[in-house]
Amino acid sequence: MHVTGSTPNLPAPAPEALAISRQLEAQIKAEIHASQGWIPFVRFEELALYSPGLGYYSNGTIKLGPDGDFTTAPELSVLFGQTVANQIAQVLDSTGGDILEFGPGSGKLALDILQALEARQQLPAHYYLLEVSADLRDRQQQRFRQEAPHLLPRLVWLDQLPEQFTGVIIGNEVLDAIPTHLVRWEADRIEEMGVSLENDQFVLAARPISDPQLLEKARQLPVHAPYLSEIQLRAAGFVSTLANTLQHGLLLLIDYGFPEREYYHPQRDQGTLMCHYRHHAHPDPLLLVGLQDVTTHVDFTAMAIAGVDNGLSLAGYTSQAMFLASAGITDLLARADQEDLARYLPLTNQAQRLMSPAEMGELFKVLALTKGIEEPLLGFMVGDRSHAL
Repeated sequence: MHVTGSTPNLPAPAPEALAISRQLEAQIKAEIHASQGWIPFVRFEELALYSPGLGYYSNGTIKLGPDGDFTTAPELSVLFGQTVANQIAQVLDSTGGDILEFGPGSGKLALDILQALEARQQLPAHYYLLEVSADLRDRQQQRFRQEAPHLLPRLVWLDQLPEQFTGVIIGNEVLDAIPTHLVRWEADRIEEMGVSLENDQFVLAARPISDPQLLEKARQLPVHAPYLSEIQLRAAGFVSTLANTLQHGLLLLIDYGFPEREYYHPQRDQGTLMCHYRHHAHPDPLLLVGLQDVTTHVDFTAMAIAGVDNGLSLAGYTSQAMFLASAGITDLLARADQEDLARYLPLTNQAQRLMSPAEMGELFKVLALTKGIEEPLLGFMVGDRSHAL
């Protein structure tokens, strides 16, 4: 049986971008042929996003901002990074150490955090950036060269995680971009979705699950067939690795998602997979391969379990709005010059977008996992929802 997504009306890509997509399509088709006509969706997504030089995150196309495909909180407002810096400062006060950001995107969050900590005279010795995309790494370096060259000596780019780390590890909108398994539950069976070819076109196709870990997890989830959704084994595995890396400090994860009972709600029977292309959102991952972002919401219960099972403590889980409010975004806004309307009014509008339930405030969540920290965290003093996990 084959399942295909609907075809949305999307802007036409430029010829050079289309050429990249065609190259990547050919590479993926060759792998499908070499794999008896089918690859699991998690592998298709990995190739679509991360194939060297061709995948979405490595082909040099603009991802963020008005000319890209989506906008993140750091791109939206300096208030986001400044507020996150308040939480980081509290932890570094008690643990010492450095900051490690994985998936730093354009480098905007790193810049805002460091400038906020500099204003507090609390700069760490090092800010590590774990970036797998050479193109994005170049953009991050260029941003600091242009906007804060004096901070460059504190920046260290990494190709892989260190074996041990003390301080704060932060990831903003990264877990959603880690390739995921796509699973379909039927009344009499559970199958893994993958990608096959029909008339030389990509189609989704089901196969029996061969991975024992994936099958066990699928059987444990509270779903009622028929049902299609994602299981984020790789993201949970990454959180496990981060947990083993963190010796003393905070792991702060910010993303859009739900706890397990909401993630696998009966009304969400087609999963959460979504694609983003030039600020158009649609559900078909088989289109414009390499030119569109492919994401899923995050199962925060699975991420919390991965951290706790590997030695971390659950220190907080709440909405982005509640986290920002508790961590002091309103104080930052109050310190702005209210008579300078040209600057103040945009800030208030940005804060509204960051915190409004109709914008990013409720859909985005913040998960805090700690090691060796007893003090309650600033951003979770009010509205902690850890019980919901």
